[in-house]
Amino acid sequence: MARHADDDALEQRAGVAELRVATGDPELVPQNDVLADDLPVDRSQAILQAAKQVGSILKRKGHAFALAGSVAAYAHGSTQNLQHDVDFCFRPEDADAVAATLREAGLPVYTPPEDWLLKSSCLGQQVDLIFELAHQPVTTDVLERARELSVDSVFMPVLSPTDLVHSLVAAFSEHHCDFGAVLPIARTLREKVDWDAVRRSCGDEPMPDAFLYFLERLQVIEPRPKEERR
Repeated sequence: MARHADDDALEQRAGVAELRVATGDPELVPQNDVLADDLPVDRSQAILQAAKQVGSILKRKGHAFALAGSVAAYAHGSTQNLQHDVDFCFRPEDADAVAATLREAGLPVYTPPEDWLLKSSCLGQQVDLIFELAHQPVTTDVLERARELSVDSVFMPVLSPTDLVHSLVAAFSEHHCDFGAVLPIARTLREKVDWDAVRRSCGDEPMPDAFLYFLERLQVIEPRPKEERR
């Protein structure tokens, strides 16, 4: 879901105020100045620490958001290792307010060339602030469907299983098609996902359709009736 950008080529996205590092409020981020050597050796635990820190900041300021990506899958019960970054999603119109909150907390926020997210970092881990999932703007409905779950003992809104799986599957394309990363999540959440809704949302896009067929062959999900196949 997250894609790295060249920090030297960053451009300011229209509609978002200038983003820069600001002096942090120690009450908001008491550990923001932690040294890299003090971070957990385990990468998954470091990512969880960053998710908890940023989630607490956003909650404290009353922002509408939801945890997404692999950490959201973890919150729903997935046991796969967290080896990438932390993803939060929010509505496009809330970009300025979210950026201002993180700046106030002393976290760096910047705009990459991609126009569907902002980027930050916390405790040495990359944090993606996403306002477009599966090529569609994040909506109030998506955030309202989020579930309040414990993320390593910190409660925060997490994308519903169906929205989470849809966001991962719909992102598959000829240039990004890592079935192996999403398969463990699909296996773990299969009883919680409305697979018919995922199929309808993905339509006839070839890569998502191929993944869903892959899940059928592995008996992760029920096969689609023959009369519904092309």
